[in-house]
Order: sequence, then C-alpha cells, then structure tokens
Amino acid sequence: MIRKQLIAILLVAFIGLAAKAQEHELKPLGLNLENYEYPFDVNYFELELHDGTYQMAYMDVRPAHGNGQTVVLLHGKNFNGAYWEETAQRLVAEEGFRVIIPDQIGFGKSTKPDFYPYTFQQLALNTKALLDTLGIERANILGHSMGGMLASRFALMFPELTNRLILVNPIGLEDWKLKVPYQSVEWWYQLELKKDYKAIRQYQLKSYYDNKWRSEYDQWVNLLAGWTLSIDYPKIAWNAALTYDMIFTQPVCYEFENIQVPTLLIIGQRDRTALGKPLVDEKTRETMGLYPELGRLTHQKIPNSQLVELDDVGHLPHIEAFGRFIDPLIKFLKED
Repeated sequence: MIRKQLIAILLVAFIGLAAKAQEHELKPLGLNLENYEYPFDVNYFELELHDGTYQMAYMDVRPAHGNGQTVVLLHGKNFNGAYWEETAQRLVAEEGFRVIIPDQIGFGKSTKPDFYPYTFQQLALNTKALLDTLGIERANILGHSMGGMLASRFALMFPELTNRLILVNPIGLEDWKLKVPYQSVEWWYQLELKKDYKAIRQYQLKSYYDNKWRSEYDQWVNLLAGWTLSIDYPKIAWNAALTYDMIFTQPVCYEFENIQVPTLLIIGQRDRTALGKPLVDEKTRETMGLYPELGRLTHQKIPNSQLVELDDVGHLPHIEAFGRFIDPLIKFLKED
C-alpha cells in the first residue's frame, strides 16, 4: 500500500514538472496565428460587411485520385482547423475525399473583429459562401464541439447542399439557459482575460480528458496559452467572449427534429462538457453535460440518424481515440 501511494505521489509530481516545463516553453502567438504553422497550405477567402473586409482562413486538401466527394471539417470553440490534420490526411490520402477546413471568423488564422454579428446563421452563411466560391455544390458536413452546433445549423439552412451530417461530441445538445444564469459579454471577457497556461490546461484535463492526460494534448493547450502572452490578447479574449454569448443564447437542440439529411452522432461517453458549470450549485452541475444521455436523446430526435458511442473516450474522439473515431466515420461516408 505504501509503495502504491509513493508511486502515485511521484506520478503527480512528474506530471506537475512536465506541465511547468511546457509552460516555460510557451511563446507569444500572433493575433491571427501568423507565427504558427498549419499542417496544410492556408488560403484566405474575403467576406465583405458594411464596415470592411474580413479574411476567412481555410485549408483545401485535395486527393491525387478523388472519389468526387467533399468533407467539410468544422472546429470547436477552443480550437482551430489545425487539429483536423490526422482526420484530413486519412480522408484524403486513403479514401479520396476532398477536405475543406475553415477557420471561422474570430478563430485561428481568420480575422478577429472588434464587432461582428456572431450568430450560427451568419457563420453558416460564411461557410456556404466559401463553398460557393470553391465550386462545391454538395458536401458532407462534420462538426466537433461548437462546430457541431454550426454543422447542425448549416444542415437546417442548406439541406440541399448537405449530403451527410456528422456530429462529434457536439455541444448544445441541451439548453444551458434553463439552468445557468445569464452572464453579459463583459463578464465572459473578464473571465477570458484571467486565463493562463495553468487554467487552460486544468480545464482541458478535467473537462475534455477526465484527468487522463497524454503528452500529445500539450500542443492544444499551448495554442491557447500562447495567445494569452500576445499583445493582442484583449482582442482575442473579446472575440472569445462574443462567441461564448452566441453559444449560450442560440441553442439548436429544439430543431433536431427538422434535420432532413442522414446524420451520424459520434459521442465519447466520458465527456462532461457544459457551459456555465461554475455558475450553478453542485446538484445542478451534476445534471449538466451528461453525454451518454444527451447522445441517445439527440439520436431519438434526429430522423434517419445513427449513434456511435465510444466508451472511455472524452470530448475529442478524433484526438484521443482516432482509430475508434475514423472507422465509423468512413463507413458512414461510404454508405449508399
């Protein structure tokens, strides 16, 4: 027993030292990640609004021998298109799909506006405009986390353009407004300004990976933490606050019954992500982010849907358990 306790203490100490080493290696990242290299060539699509031009970064990864189909990969709130690298490589190189990976306005390498009409409808319109420009008339739409909310909205708005819909641990399967008191954008902004490496890593460790950390997760912490060291971090934090408000106030869960396209839900069962948990009492907190229940409920709501439940997997199946994520995805994409 004493030996086991000693091993546990040493393990915690080692993890702490590794985290500190990672923190010391951080470098400030530019407003639009100018000094961060993406896995594929980055292009820019210009969007016009009344107050100017906004640039939407995207990667267009094409196969040597295509199968004639396109997959659009939509990122989550605390991420950008770069974390789709392994997914895109497999879909392109081995399966022949063309893959489009946009950074939404306010995220990644795209413009960070002072003000922007952040709605899922607007982001869906932006994504459609990009596909129109690229001459893509029909695509498979895949969204993770916040990207799942956007993918759902896209499929509702443009069913004729959506071949298949894939939702990977999407947030917004429940309406947090029913349990969490509303907070202003300014409140979210002040919360973002307080973030640092330690807070970001702790949040991801607990919420995404259920306290099961692997070294390959460090890069996604470093991306967000590197931004906190930037001279432009207040603008980054402001956009993050605006998109928090968008997520909180624009649930799509009441419209799942209206989705017309074949849909696949891939749900990591260990995920407990939910917006606003610190703002409610412990009893209420325990009722939020219950992905095993939410996945099954959403599967029941969406006509012509399939559900893949991944045991012992958290919020990021394509990062944490790629093999178990990609196989059902490819099978679904190839169904007649």
